[in-house]
Amino acid sequence: MRCFLLLLAILVSACAAAEQRGVTLPGPDGITFQGELFLADGPVRGPAILALHGCAGFRNRAGAVNGLYREWARLFNERGQPVLLPDSFASRGQGEQCTVRDSVIRPGRERRTDAIAAARWMAAQRWGAQGVVAMGWSHGASTVLWTAAFPENAPILGYVAMYPGCTAANRSASWRSAAPMLLLIGQADDWTPAAPCEQLAARHAGTVAFQAYPGAHHGFDAPDTPLTERSNLNTPSGRAHLGTDHAARDDARRRVPAFIDALR
Repeated sequence: MRCFLLLLAILVSACAAAEQRGVTLPGPDGITFQGELFLADGPVRGPAILALHGCAGFRNRAGAVNGLYREWARLFNERGQPVLLPDSFASRGQGEQCTVRDSVIRPGRERRTDAIAAARWMAAQRWGAQGVVAMGWSHGASTVLWTAAFPENAPILGYVAMYPGCTAANRSASWRSAAPMLLLIGQADDWTPAAPCEQLAARHAGTVAFQAYPGAHHGFDAPDTPLTERSNLNTPSGRAHLGTDHAARDDARRRVPAFIDALR
């Protein structure tokens, strides 16, 4: 009987699996976006998630969606929320931007307009009728900061920024978020330091909820990634650490859905 119940659970889980498919959608300035769409099995329950990748893109070397984004998509799909991953880099014929010193794909310009175009397209789809939440990681989280400041009436209900670069936004006297924002970062992050983000959140405590995780580094929510040091990065030192912090990851995976639920 126990074996039968286990088999039944596996079959039910398989039947409830999300649908993943490649999509194309119109972007700014005549660009056609490539992306991946994850649709939950069953009715839509809540806003769709616009997932904005980091400087490495969202695919691994084999061309599959990286585990970080796949695991977040799975979490949202289990809640009945669709997820769109638009590719800002490959859609422009570019590869990773982590090591590119003079990148022409910037969070506050090209990627902000990408996010706005994608959000408008999502809201026009049947599965996007309950609105859109923009969530980004690193380079994509910096994009979230600038999209929140200059959304151009995009149909975005809220913003989630996972370890963004906050220095420029914190120095801007005019920066403010047009909708509620959740900002999560590791206190030990030496790629995008936590201090400017903490200062930014303190200045905008009414709209920006902030959590810094002691001892956590960049990419703390990646699944099962040993802490490593990367080199040749387009940072002042050229080096930074990244890897999983399980306590921070678990908390983020509870905190983000709770934040989204409170937007409804």
